Amino acid sequence: MDKTSIIGIIVGVLAIGVGMVLKGVKLTALENPAAILIIIFGTIAAVTIAFPSNEIKRVPKLFKIIFTEQKLLDSAELIRMFSEWAQLARKEGLLALEAKTSEVDDAFLRNGLSLAVDGQSADYIRDVLTEEIDAMEERHLAGAAIFSQAGTYAPTLGVLGAVLGLIAALGNMNNTDELGRAISAAFVATLLGIFTGYVLWHPFANKLKRKSKQEIRLRQMMIEGILSILEGEAPRIIEQKLASYLPAGDRKKFLEERVVKKDEQT
Repeated sequence: MDKTSIIGIIVGVLAIGVGMVLKGVKLTALENPAAILIIIFGTIAAVTIAFPSNEIKRVPKLFKIIFTEQKLLDSAELIRMFSEWAQLARKEGLLALEAKTSEVDDAFLRNGLSLAVDGQSADYIRDVLTEEIDAMEERHLAGAAIFSQAGTYAPTLGVLGAVLGLIAALGNMNNTDELGRAISAAFVATLLGIFTGYVLWHPFANKLKRKSKQEIRLRQMMIEGILSILEGEAPRIIEQKLASYLPAGDRKKFLEERVVKKDEQT
């Protein structure tokens, strides 16, 4: 489970709830079926109109991605793996890596390694794997766009809900008690629209984009590793090249560990 998604929602709800209480607003004011209907179902309707059915069908899967921890290969471990493969390929040839393909769980890496073992050119492998990354990125951005658009529609629908509430309030000008309640209820729609738009939908879209970027970066790293092995580069060179994909702190730690390990072996 992706704890940051859960924590963020809980903190957001608490912030609004506690803020309302501190402002002297009763939480029962949120019990407004009309506002909920306009914001939630209105947003669903707008998104359904805006996107084709094949993309809308992916929404449950997108929620799963948002609330599930991303399972990616560890970058440092991946570099060590490529270093070992490079050493094996330099000693016994590329065909020696054929046995390694069955040990790889990641389908993208397994496909790239198979292409290299099959004797495909570096340009061909790069083109095939890059196209696969581009297709994946486009698919991920389409999913993020659904939540991004929902975040745009929800606040506007909140204004619409407020306008409808004010229309009802103006029809009750003779009863000041009813007028006050109607105006209060009208702005609940605006509150729900802004809250869902900027605390849920837009952050959900950003999380999908960030997770996609992390996966893309890892796959680009895989491409460079596969092509480096294909070109017969030394394990040490491959480690230094792929270490550039790591954050500065992790890169420094990784390179220092490799130096220590090399000194121990000598």
